[in-house]
Amino acid sequence: MKKFLALLLAVVMVFSFAACGGKSGTVKVVEIDLTDELYAFGVDKDQPELLEDVNAFIKKIMENGKFDEICNKYFGDGTPTPVTSAEQDDSKDQLVVVTNAEFAPFEYKDGDKYLGIDMEIADLLAKELGKELVILNVDFDAVCLHVGQKKADIAMAGLTISEDRKEHVTFTDSYYTASQRIIVKEDDETFKDCKTVEDVEKILNGFDKDTKVGVQNGTTGEIYCKGDKEWEFDGYAMDVKGYKNGALAVQDMLNGNLDLVIIDAAPAARIAASFNEKA
Repeated sequence: MKKFLALLLAVVMVFSFAACGGKSGTVKVVEIDLTDELYAFGVDKDQPELLEDVNAFIKKIMENGKFDEICNKYFGDGTPTPVTSAEQDDSKDQLVVVTNAEFAPFEYKDGDKYLGIDMEIADLLAKELGKELVILNVDFDAVCLHVGQKKADIAMAGLTISEDRKEHVTFTDSYYTASQRIIVKEDDETFKDCKTVEDVEKILNGFDKDTKVGVQNGTTGEIYCKGDKEWEFDGYAMDVKGYKNGALAVQDMLNGNLDLVIIDAAPAARIAASFNEKA
């Protein structure tokens, strides 16, 4: 009898492990855009010449194909180019860029190197201006504030143009169109019949505080969920939980502490792919 019980327990453990190791570690992105946003860089208000130079540079890389070449490194089959930051030194002619390297594919780190669309643009911009590049890595909600406090010349951090951020920076011309998307567990069928953003928002509006949504602190995803009149977001009754980055939010969802995560579309795709590769 003891041998039978031991065998039964072993079988149960095997099946339990298989169940946990199946879809529990995989996620999916709901392929419907919740918002329509424009990314731009935030320049020090007291440097109008820099603003002109950056706008001219954006136009140049859009026209000569360099921007598409950089994007192909992160959305296509190209190979990312690591970017090195110099040590900040007020005695040198430097371009000080502030970012939040927790937002792949726009900015992230590999060891002491920076990678991402914005970081490669920053590197090219510094060279165009004949300056040494310095990158400051701070929390996302402090990025624009750093520029406003004269701690950096320009913010390059997947920034959506907004009125509240204009209190601290002057935005350049837009260089990228973005949106917010939802990440859920692979076996979550909540949004499976949704065809439009209205379908998705009808479901989101039906949630109350018992539904927990994860967002990256200070991002459009957080503002979208909480609501903001200036952004023209009504917000939702869900319990919104903030994280340092989207990957931490997704991990907490897989741990059973969240029902969904809302973040920018490109990082959402990158995060989902990373988790699914490891599952």
